[in-house]
Amino acid sequence: MNANPSPSEYTVPAQINGIDVILKRDFQVSSPSTGKGLYLCSSASPEDAIIAVSAAQAAYTLWRFTLPGARRDILLRAAAAMESRAQELGQYMIDETGSSSFWAQDFNIPLAADILRDVAGRVSNIVGMVPTTNEVGRSSIVLKEPYGVIMAVAPWNAPYILGVRSIAYAIAAGNTAILKGSELSPRCFWAIGDIFRQAGLPPGVLNVIIHKPSDAAAVTRAVIQDPRVKKINFTGSTSVGRIISELAGRHLKPVLLELGGKAPAVVWKDADLELAAEECAKGAFLHSGQVCMATERIVVHRDVFERFHNILAAATHKLFPKAKVLINKASVVKNKWLVEDALSKGARVLYGDFDSKSSVDMGPIILEGVKDGMGIYHTETFGPVVFLIAIDTEEEALRIANDTEYGLTSAVFTEDLRTGLRFAKGIEAGACHINSMTVHDESSLPHGGMKGSGYGRFGSIGLDEWLVTKTVTYKD
Repeated sequence: MNANPSPSEYTVPAQINGIDVILKRDFQVSSPSTGKGLYLCSSASPEDAIIAVSAAQAAYTLWRFTLPGARRDILLRAAAAMESRAQELGQYMIDETGSSSFWAQDFNIPLAADILRDVAGRVSNIVGMVPTTNEVGRSSIVLKEPYGVIMAVAPWNAPYILGVRSIAYAIAAGNTAILKGSELSPRCFWAIGDIFRQAGLPPGVLNVIIHKPSDAAAVTRAVIQDPRVKKINFTGSTSVGRIISELAGRHLKPVLLELGGKAPAVVWKDADLELAAEECAKGAFLHSGQVCMATERIVVHRDVFERFHNILAAATHKLFPKAKVLINKASVVKNKWLVEDALSKGARVLYGDFDSKSSVDMGPIILEGVKDGMGIYHTETFGPVVFLIAIDTEEEALRIANDTEYGLTSAVFTEDLRTGLRFAKGIEAGACHINSMTVHDESSLPHGGMKGSGYGRFGSIGLDEWLVTKTVTYKD
């Protein structure tokens, strides 16, 4: 198959009940790198989405009773298929999102396959309980059962990791799913469905739909309000997460949310500055900062501030020497505006050039002198901009690290583990990584946020998110 056909040669289909379906409406998918059309994509209507829900509900009646070993084997085959098709899948991601081959083929695909293997190994550990009751002659059991049909919504920036994660735990627990992927990377999400289909997942257990942005509200509303849909997970912006959770709340449906972030990194006075600089540069500028866990503010002890920012600039230049493509022009405009606003209010550029004439490229920018009242202080950039703030005390460091609506992840750099643990306990975030970057997500650990970064957890305890308990009592 031609990996990069013209719009006239290929249309990305929806996947409903195990079949590729070309829908009545479509939209064009373009490359952020070139601005040229790649192909068309089928655009789901609310009616199409409900057909997908019906397929998932029909499949649930049998899937929920499949044996753990059968689910495990499908997940393992899906992991193997993903790795065997890494070049194909990676090219889809490079074409659609402008990502580097490292981010697509060397990071996204291996981690997504690892998630599948990890989940496969946990399927057999779903167990209930046999509690003792307070009534003589009466016993009880507590069962763990799947919810039913779930809706998963995943974004474009790490489509294989976040797309797989959004449905693997739910499917492993016996649920069926509607995966609503991003219109910016539709072929990546189609590939996820195709991988599971190749692995032998029964028709209807996973259904994949994409729609054009103008239909987002109508399609999302149609799926959430359908009584057959029992739970939702959403990974994306905090603003959209609020809309999803409010809509789900009206229908009394639980939601798992992983939303935006503005991750702080604390560089203490005893830190290994070379290590801290390298990890902060990677945390801030991997995938041009288009990661919810990206480092956005670096809180540095005043004793090492001058030395650190020089080392950070050198590390950034070494690791990220060229401007990279952002997902669209709007993202570049937003980040440049945030920088210009900060500079107009007294901030200074320590590293980088934001005067590039390119409408889609942007290189790393490091600022200092950023204060509350500047847009960038509170706004998630989701781009290659980070700022440094000098502090003198632990209390001041924690105040600035926590002075944000977000709470997804964080980092601390110190040679004293006790100091690191004090910071880790004091920072309001779902994770804190001592002497490593803020971008850290592995399947063996719980992952999720607090405050405006959402609630619920993926990762090692993710199966429990997709199981409900049922109490049964009986006379002996």
